[in-house]
Parts: sequence; C-alpha cells; structure tokens
Amino acid sequence: MASFNKVILLGNVTRDPELRYISSGTAVTDIGLAVNDRRKNAQGEWVEETTFVDVTLWGRTAEVAGEYVSKGSPLLIEGRLKLDQWEKDGKKNSKLRVVCDRMQLLGARGGEGSRGKPRAVAAKGGGDEFDQSSSFSDTPSYSDSDMGGAPGADDDIPF
Repeated sequence: MASFNKVILLGNVTRDPELRYISSGTAVTDIGLAVNDRRKNAQGEWVEETTFVDVTLWGRTAEVAGEYVSKGSPLLIEGRLKLDQWEKDGKKNSKLRVVCDRMQLLGARGGEGSRGKPRAVAAKGGGDEFDQSSSFSDTPSYSDSDMGGAPGADDDIPF
C-alpha cells in the first residue's frame, strides 16, 4: 500500500531558533510555529484558533534559520510528519512534529526591507543548496507583446 507524508504550513515563529550542531557536525534547530485558523462557529460568530507546531530543521536550512529567523517571523514550511516516542518514569509519551524539507522566509528584513515588500529566501533541506533571491516588486512588469501585441490591448475587457 502506498503512503504520502507531506505538510505545508504558513505561520509565525513563536521563539528565536537556537542553532546547535550534533557530533557529526550537522546543524539542527527546533522552532515553534503558530498557525492561525479563522472560521464561523455554529452561532455564526468568527472564532480564531491557533495551532502550535514544533518544527525541526537540519543542515543548511537550520543555519539559515539561525541567521535570518527570529520570534514573530512569518515562515512557509514544507516537510513531513514524524512521531517521536519515549518513555519517562514508566509512562509512554509521544509527540508529533514536522521535519522541515524546505523553508521559505516571508516579509522584509528588519530595518532593511523596502516598505514591507516580501523577500524570498529559500533553503532546501537534505543538501547544501541555498538560494537567496532578491526582493521582488508588488507590480510585475509586462511588455506590450505579453498583452496581445498592441499597447492598450486590454481596453476591451468589460470589467
């Protein structure tokens, strides 16, 4: 039987990451992510629910998080679920966490961003790949050829 384990989360970091290195020299950090959900209850009132998720980042992704991520930072996380199980004082415990495969930083750098425009910094787990793209503008630039060839070609749109 086939299985599929993929998680995509968008939320805010709940605490500053603490970067550490395991004996093999691999970087690792754990962060908390607060994910909000807003919906109407049975009475028709809006209710906001926050889910707190523990996320583990490895390798270059962990190092990037240690350098660029702080409490309150908005993050997009792609990863997989992992169930941790342990026994303490004869009692079995378990905790579900996300192991990050890809992290996307969102928002402007503190003090450096231009008017809160998003920036893209991606780190991919499992390797040493790191791609830091430049900030992008809110308005894409198109040439006249992208718009059907003639300037003002979109004037016929009825809305």
